[in-house]
Amino acid sequence: MGRGGGAGEGPADRAAGGVPRAWLRAVTGAGRLRTALPAPSLRAAVLETAWITTHLALYPAGLLRERLPRRERYGLAGLPPVQRGLWVGDVEAAGRPILLVHGMADNRAIFTVLTRGLRKRGFQHVVSVYYPPTTNDIRAAARRLSTEVEALVAGSGHERIHLVSHSLGGVIARYYVQRLGGDRRVDTLVTLGTPHGGTLVAHLLPLQLGRQLRPGSDLIRELAEPAPGCRTRFMVYWSALDQLVIPPQNALLDHPDLHAHNVQVHGVGHMSLPIHGRLVHEISALLSRPGAMDHSFSTGA
Repeated sequence: MGRGGGAGEGPADRAAGGVPRAWLRAVTGAGRLRTALPAPSLRAAVLETAWITTHLALYPAGLLRERLPRRERYGLAGLPPVQRGLWVGDVEAAGRPILLVHGMADNRAIFTVLTRGLRKRGFQHVVSVYYPPTTNDIRAAARRLSTEVEALVAGSGHERIHLVSHSLGGVIARYYVQRLGGDRRVDTLVTLGTPHGGTLVAHLLPLQLGRQLRPGSDLIRELAEPAPGCRTRFMVYWSALDQLVIPPQNALLDHPDLHAHNVQVHGVGHMSLPIHGRLVHEISALLSRPGAMDHSFSTGA
């Protein structure tokens, strides 16, 4: 499994993303955060700020009910060359549904760029699951995800799907795959900025959800338990500039029973991962080539 470089130390007074160090120090301790916070990057900060602003504008549209595809495509007429290439090369890959799972207090708007990229590539079934901002239990959310997956499978006629998740959505999707038998339905699980090892930022959430996301929590320990025979492949993208996964290396997935490939994305913050152009292209290429996991992808800073 590939691992990237470590995180550097940020400015003396403020953490990456503009969060005051004094605020975080009061919760988790100065010594731990001084070595865990990502190094600042002006370019990444500008991109992150611009995307957050755009995302806030798109957020209301993401609350609208999404329509599922009505029917399968049986011909190539009207398809542009890229889409036609996927259908000619592997009609099974082109038709396999892709379910997107958003992060905390978010919705499908976070996947606007990724959805467009996947559909442009030729994938017919790209839909999003929605769970409300009041979600306070990862296990319950994973059970709801199971119901959504079964509905998608029944509606599409495909027995296996792909999951692409961001942030908390990756923990929910992983719990479903690893602990609820979801590996029989999920071919590939892609996670973007997911705190697989927990995050120190969760100490700021005085809720059950916050306790579940802390490093060493009972849920994190449960996910570290043996998972023999898991059939799902994991593609894990992480960034050393992630402001919400602290330390950033906790976004890596290291489990002896899971077929996981960790890839560092350079110069990108937490909210910008789903819109990174080369990353969107990489995910599209990965899902169009079943079994193609042995490669290295690391974007330039």
